[in-house]
Amino acid sequence: MAFAPLPVVEGLAAALWRENIDTDIIIPSQEITSPSREGYGAKAFAPWRYLAAGGPENHEFVLNREPWRRARVLVAGANFGCGSSREMAVWALVQFGLQAIVAPSFGAIFRNNCVRNGLVPVVLPQAAAQALARQAEVAPLELRIDVAAGELRRPDGIMYHFELAPGEREMLLTGLDAIARTLELEDQIATFEARDRLARPWAWNF
Repeated sequence: MAFAPLPVVEGLAAALWRENIDTDIIIPSQEITSPSREGYGAKAFAPWRYLAAGGPENHEFVLNREPWRRARVLVAGANFGCGSSREMAVWALVQFGLQAIVAPSFGAIFRNNCVRNGLVPVVLPQAAAQALARQAEVAPLELRIDVAAGELRRPDGIMYHFELAPGEREMLLTGLDAIARTLELEDQIATFEARDRLARPWAWNF
């Protein structure tokens, strides 16, 4: 699929400094009620955002409070997105309005799902991520994340470098996942198939 390219993410950061936040907290299994990709933003962090299922908001939860309910960046503890491989966890965060997650580490499958769905996974050392979380907890903190350069910059000018694999960076910069990038080569694929049908007709007899 395609998503909006993310060369730069700029916006308010919210702190959720807990370790091992798993995908069943991000989007509980009971909230997965449709094969559609839509409608998950309101369900993100449902066990923490609401006092009861379908009930009023928990105003103690950071993403229910102003100004952080308009956050574009979430700063979280280590192993964010561990647990189930459900892709809906990333859909929920993106539909809520988040464009980047900053953490010391991520669940491996969750990280892959982030890149393929337009959510920037920023890995920083524990001390750096915790410092950002502490700042964000006490006052509004605006961050600038330059995906092309692999840099996160604070308002005071302090900059942190983060790593993205070349393929990950390209997906985020172009807004094209692996399937969409492959479809860009559709003409070349068709040419190869036509040539191969002539060279190996027995392989296409199905």
